[in-house]
Amino acid sequence: MPDSPNKLSQFWQELKRRKVLRSLAIYAGTAFIILEASSIIFPLWNFPEWSINLVLWLLILGAFINVIIAWIYDITPGGMRRTKPMEEVTPEERIPDSRGWKAATYISLVVIVGLIVLNIVGGGKQLRAGDIQSLVILPFENITGDEQYDNLVAGMHSLLCSDISRISGLRVISKTTSKLYKGSALSASEIAEELNADGVVEGSIMCFGDSVCMRFSLISTTGEEQQIWVGDYNEDKGQILNLYNGITRRIAEEVRIELTPEEERLLAKSRTVDREAFDAYLRSQQYWGAFSEASLNKARDYLNSAVEKDPDWASLYLGLANVWMTFAQMGFETPSTAVSIAFENLNKALELDPDLSEAHHLMGWIAFVSEWDWAKAEREFLKALAINPSNAISRIWYAHLLCVLQRHDEALPQAELAIDLDPLNPLVQIMFTAAQLFINECEADLTQIEKLLADNPNNLMANYFLNLVSFLCGDYDKVIETEPHYLELMGEQFDEEAFMEIKRIFNEQGFSSAYEKIVPLYEDLANNNIISSMELAIVYTKADQYDKVMDQIEKGYEIRDPTMPYIATKAYNFEPLYDNPRFIEILQKMNLPLPED
Repeated sequence: MPDSPNKLSQFWQELKRRKVLRSLAIYAGTAFIILEASSIIFPLWNFPEWSINLVLWLLILGAFINVIIAWIYDITPGGMRRTKPMEEVTPEERIPDSRGWKAATYISLVVIVGLIVLNIVGGGKQLRAGDIQSLVILPFENITGDEQYDNLVAGMHSLLCSDISRISGLRVISKTTSKLYKGSALSASEIAEELNADGVVEGSIMCFGDSVCMRFSLISTTGEEQQIWVGDYNEDKGQILNLYNGITRRIAEEVRIELTPEEERLLAKSRTVDREAFDAYLRSQQYWGAFSEASLNKARDYLNSAVEKDPDWASLYLGLANVWMTFAQMGFETPSTAVSIAFENLNKALELDPDLSEAHHLMGWIAFVSEWDWAKAEREFLKALAINPSNAISRIWYAHLLCVLQRHDEALPQAELAIDLDPLNPLVQIMFTAAQLFINECEADLTQIEKLLADNPNNLMANYFLNLVSFLCGDYDKVIETEPHYLELMGEQFDEEAFMEIKRIFNEQGFSSAYEKIVPLYEDLANNNIISSMELAIVYTKADQYDKVMDQIEKGYEIRDPTMPYIATKAYNFEPLYDNPRFIEILQKMNLPLPED
């Protein structure tokens, strides 16, 4: 009938009369606050990704419940009462809604629809603050078509890794670990999963001359793999360092990390370098870690030529300091000459750039292993980490310093963070094992060492620690079994008959008696300067020859053996000497504490 009211209109009027829309408006505002708070707080508390979606669906379910309750009940000054049917309501009870409530109602409906669309349709793909807390920067691709640039491209990758590592809000996987994925068939998500990273930076070099053509992309791997930023650049080679600062800032913006004032200051610094010096610096990097005299000479020559072209670039002097310290360590130059030149270059680097993290690290390392100045070492390591929190090498050395100072509760977290930052670096793996050993965690040590040896059975340091850990953990059978292979790696051998005789003595007379037959082999190595006085001291502990142990400790002190700082750690098994006046005198001279227990 024409005069009959439209049923839909009646239903709408009834919704308003029962205050359903008003109730829904209040609910929508509350739900919005809850959902936004969850999206910020849950990632910080490491809640699983599905937890935010769960909150959303619970809020949607709550909206339906809210409508049902509002339809059935009224909230009055006298409490909650069942809503009267329309025919039972008197004219005096029919109080119209204010215009304000009407406006709020319509706005709330829009908010609800918006939330549903944003979070269901598009919210799953929108990057939120905290979604990416760790990155791996994959090795750059050289797509110039010229393989001679491979080493230069690798050097540019290292520079960007160091630059982005300065963001304290990001855990940046070390360049040493990331380089192992060069040419990998794994997807970005698979690599990120292996390294427990939330995102991946990919880079490619398309041309290399006076200008460099580059493309970088940032990929989120927290859920479905998604490229969230890509940038193409054609930059003058001399401006690369400034470009990297800009890329670092852009990545921080894309992952919604707020830079600290100090990080802002560092990224605002400008440095133009000579193009030829830049090339020479990149080429020198391929020779730093070879540890042969010829390679170190090449690295030094490249760095010296770069200094001639750009004498105010601090990184060149840091490179020279590293090279000269390695000359001293490897015995290619006398320590007095090499260390003096290294210090000269290191001081020059810090004079030119006090914000060079690696320079503070090297200063701390020298104070630790050479100067035995524990306060200076800690101060410099902390400076290095303040500038570059993702510097795994600084963290693991700082952990060792804390172990030497008997601050084990502080040491272990630093060591664990180092292995988390650089999980595939053999040096960090071995130093992490050593840190655990200093704190006497035998089972964890053996697991890590066996993993190392599975990948490289002839790793000298891994074999050394397998033997040492087995001894400290009381597994004397394994010590005897591992001796032939370790001694063979060191250049010493004994035949099967001699080995069987040692095993017979071990079974009949015990470990110390058997090990007395092995000691002369290590003494030969020491006489030929293949092992240090402190390594020989540890050998004597296995044979219970503690007078000889003490002689080697005193010798180590006189020649300033770089492993002397560790003499009061549990790895050296010098506990029987802790009340020896000669041992105590050495500790006092070195200002080292004894373990409390």
